Amino acid sequence: MLRVNLMIGDRETGAADGRTFDRIDPLSGGVTTRAAAATIADAIAAAEAAARALPSWAASGPGERRAHLNAAADVIAARAEDFAETMIAETGATAAWGEFNVRLAEQMLREAAALTTQAVGEVIPSDDPGRTAIVLRQPAGVVLGIAPWNAPVILGVRAIAMPLACGNTAILKASELSPATHRLIGTALRDAGLPHGVVNVITNAPEDAGKVVEALISHPAVRRVNFTGSTRVGRLLAETAARYLKPVLLELGGKAPLIVLDDADLDAAVEAAAFGAFVNQGQVCMSTERIVVDERVADAFVEKLAAKALALPAGDPRAGNVALGSLVSADAVAHVRALIDDAVAKGAHLVAGGEVNGTVMAATVLDHVTPWMLLYGEESFGPVVGIVRAKDTDDAVRIANDTEYGLAAAVFGRDVTRALAVAKRVDCGICHVNSATVHDEAQLPFGGTKASGYGRFGGREAIDEFTELRTITIASGPRQYPF
Repeated sequence: MLRVNLMIGDRETGAADGRTFDRIDPLSGGVTTRAAAATIADAIAAAEAAARALPSWAASGPGERRAHLNAAADVIAARAEDFAETMIAETGATAAWGEFNVRLAEQMLREAAALTTQAVGEVIPSDDPGRTAIVLRQPAGVVLGIAPWNAPVILGVRAIAMPLACGNTAILKASELSPATHRLIGTALRDAGLPHGVVNVITNAPEDAGKVVEALISHPAVRRVNFTGSTRVGRLLAETAARYLKPVLLELGGKAPLIVLDDADLDAAVEAAAFGAFVNQGQVCMSTERIVVDERVADAFVEKLAAKALALPAGDPRAGNVALGSLVSADAVAHVRALIDDAVAKGAHLVAGGEVNGTVMAATVLDHVTPWMLLYGEESFGPVVGIVRAKDTDDAVRIANDTEYGLAAAVFGRDVTRALAVAKRVDCGICHVNSATVHDEAQLPFGGTKASGYGRFGGREAIDEFTELRTITIASGPRQYPF
């Protein structure tokens, strides 16, 4: 059993009142992690520790911050096995998903390190000939990052890497489903030599999440908030942040469509669709949830995708090399199973999968999905994908946009100019032509539209999220005023 303490300033400590909470291994049902259940007092202490560390970290040069972030990348890369093992125990992920998490998290830290000199300003001409006007970007203050469990290393690092690069200090609010994995991030940054208090890690019991998060958001030192998670929770968090006038970056749910045009390379589309739908058991915000296929090629595509899905092994990732591991909980299985049953009852064709063994579910494909089925609109966050048949290209675009979400999408077609034109018509933050919906790179802006949130992680665009834009003017010579 893993034991996790809070990381506040220079202390590793239990909760103020001594309480803990348990994270259950979704496969074995045993306790895998026992973590400190932070109180409001602990949350305040973390914010105060970050505030104390802020002046010196904000004043540090970009070279110093770059060196620390690159050192942290080295430490995380060296501990890839520890991260993967902890992810398997807490979330049922496969080893391959754990290793991918570490690789991309390392890249995110190195990209953030490379951008430490990019929070640049400018001189703007003034109408006053004796005045110089300067626009500067400065650290905003303490940043609260709230990360989810499904890609815990990637998203935990993303929550704090760019804030740190910009000269802010950070509090990482760990997921209740992956507290040990998120705490490993804090340990890695501490061991890389970041000063005490620059990064703090808080774990909390599920029932305490609301009050702990509000205590952090309401603290005067906390000036920015970022959250990755469900749209439901994102709305609640945005409401809380609004009450305290705190800017918040939200990356929320998705219902990513993959459009297969009538001239698509079907074999390539099948490979991308299977990866996008079933990587990490479909528990990715960019997961391919809907495949919108031109009806002229639909039969051939469905036959190929069903064969691919049936060939993907699912099981305990500790027992062998499997493509699909465990879902995060029995409740997640029940949710996905209910969506499948509803779709089948309303006329969908189950062409692959559907089998469940504990918290392991086979790769599942449903054909002839219609708007009357829950699966058409609800995010499944599981290893099931629905196929919707479109009459033509315009109909495919209409179906792709028929969702409250707008995070990721993909378009497949041999005529790339045509496929690009279709991609531009899909209402989402990210769209890939002739590749899977699940794709991210550290240097690219990442975020969605509609109910998938607002703001952007990644690349230079993220600098705007975590800095304060200030205008400073300098007057030379005597001033004349009207009175």
